[in-house]
Amino acid sequence: MFVLVEMVDTVRIPPSDFERQLNDAIAEELNKKLANKVVYNVGLCICLYDITKLEDSYIFPGDGASHTKVHFRFVVFHPFLEEVLVGKIKYCSQEGVHVTMGFFDDILIPPESLQQPTKFDEAEQVWVWEYETDEGAHDLYMDQGEEIRFRVADEVFVDTSPTGPAVATPDAPAQPGQSTAPPAEESGDKKEAPYTLIGTICEPGLGLLSWWNS
Repeated sequence: MFVLVEMVDTVRIPPSDFERQLNDAIAEELNKKLANKVVYNVGLCICLYDITKLEDSYIFPGDGASHTKVHFRFVVFHPFLEEVLVGKIKYCSQEGVHVTMGFFDDILIPPESLQQPTKFDEAEQVWVWEYETDEGAHDLYMDQGEEIRFRVADEVFVDTSPTGPAVATPDAPAQPGQSTAPPAEESGDKKEAPYTLIGTICEPGLGLLSWWNS
């Protein structure tokens, strides 16, 4: 679930921090920059583990700060595929069951990966597992806050780096009184999660823990 990732970065230390130990100042700057951030194709950075190498520091003309190339290791949340994790149901939607682990919320179990047969209750906004027993079917609701065990089936990284403005196309000029604004669905900012885990619910006995523990 957690891995150590070797990284290299150039850290800027302002003059106000020159009185501090260099390692302490660099550690604070690295945590400010990376902690709780997603690095593309790496994972969710948690905290600095250690600094393995400091190269020479330089002060450039016009900037009183020092710049140091640093080799370090960072603790990163990046579970491997097929790893079994435990989380809690955050909410349900037509897309599936959304799961949180407390520090990471972008986990989705799509409908086809739930225990079957299941249906979505529009009124309650929850997924319902129609559990078959010798006495007939029982509706087991996947309520918010329920503890759930799931297997990592896939991961999706999205590059959320800022992009430049769209290039205008040489279309016909707008007529007087005609709006030149893009359609609402184009102008609206649709935020995408930079890192998403796609899960599949574990086999009966390993799924919704509160059902089986009670």
